[in-house]
Amino acid sequence: MADMRPESTLAALDGRMRTIFREIVEAYLRSGEPVGSRTLSQTGNLSLSPASIRNTMSDLAQMGLLTAPHSSAGRMPTHAGLRLFVDGLLQVGQLTEDERKAIEGKVTRSGRTQQDLLSEASSLLSGLAGGAGLVVTPKREAPLRHVEFVPLSPQEVLAVLVFEDGTVENRLMRAPDGMPPVTLIEAGNYLSARLKGRSLAEARKAIEAEIAQRRSQLDSAAEDLVKQGLADWSGGSAERALIVRGQARLLESVDAAGDLERIRLLFEDIERKEELITLLDKARDGDGVRLFIGAENPLFSLSGSSVIVAPYMNSDQEIIGALGVIGPTRLNYARVIPLVDYTARVVGQILDGTRS
Repeated sequence: MADMRPESTLAALDGRMRTIFREIVEAYLRSGEPVGSRTLSQTGNLSLSPASIRNTMSDLAQMGLLTAPHSSAGRMPTHAGLRLFVDGLLQVGQLTEDERKAIEGKVTRSGRTQQDLLSEASSLLSGLAGGAGLVVTPKREAPLRHVEFVPLSPQEVLAVLVFEDGTVENRLMRAPDGMPPVTLIEAGNYLSARLKGRSLAEARKAIEAEIAQRRSQLDSAAEDLVKQGLADWSGGSAERALIVRGQARLLESVDAAGDLERIRLLFEDIERKEELITLLDKARDGDGVRLFIGAENPLFSLSGSSVIVAPYMNSDQEIIGALGVIGPTRLNYARVIPLVDYTARVVGQILDGTRS
């Protein structure tokens, strides 16, 4: 019943069902294990017999809110059940003043470059939330100051882009066959002269037109490198990067072969960076934090993971990027949601220069 509306389902739960459902979900989020009726009767806040609890658990399972990994196990929430819990029953916690100051201090002291700041934000989220931290960098709009190509091997070239705001970005590129070092210098000088003081988007069409009309005075290898660079660096999400930190933390919760397979699939999902950037961009469609649970997004239909994401904005309330946490569906949502929300606000303020 994954297509049911959480609002109508919540209204259909009587007081006993809500209490038992909440107890099961909260116990599952703490332990990651299915919860049995006897456990609830002994440790929960219920004055009910195990038999009464089992009957209610059976009703909740028929509604699509609970499931069991096998017949003799207890119950655990389905993805639809987690969605119902988050939307209707979760009490989101508040960060303490000390936690706020700790987030501000770590992000502020991360370094002078945008890359340092965003990398620290991703690491911070991973450490605090217990999943992998994700940050999509802002679209690069700053004018360029200099471009240089550095040979790494016969097959690879490192493009070093220096922007007017002091940011340096390194991009790995495929080297055209048989390219001599002098060609790298020629291509770098050509791009530096035409990009200086202009953004990639502003200069791309003019450079491509000059090459097409044979006015660039570059040899064919240098032309190929310039065209490859412009194609790789410009347009859509290619102008942005996905920063992932703390993937090893995802292995800390692995205690069974099934968990290991789920984490392997999750690692494969994270490698699909273009799709993950697209997912994080959905934060632009709403205000504040957004949550994607398991099969709600096709990217995580196999690994059954959750993503909590929030946009970060400039002082004009324009969204310039997004950050969040990815992890198992039993993330501590009450804690992670305010962490992601506040970190996004701090990052936006620092990037915009509104926080000293």
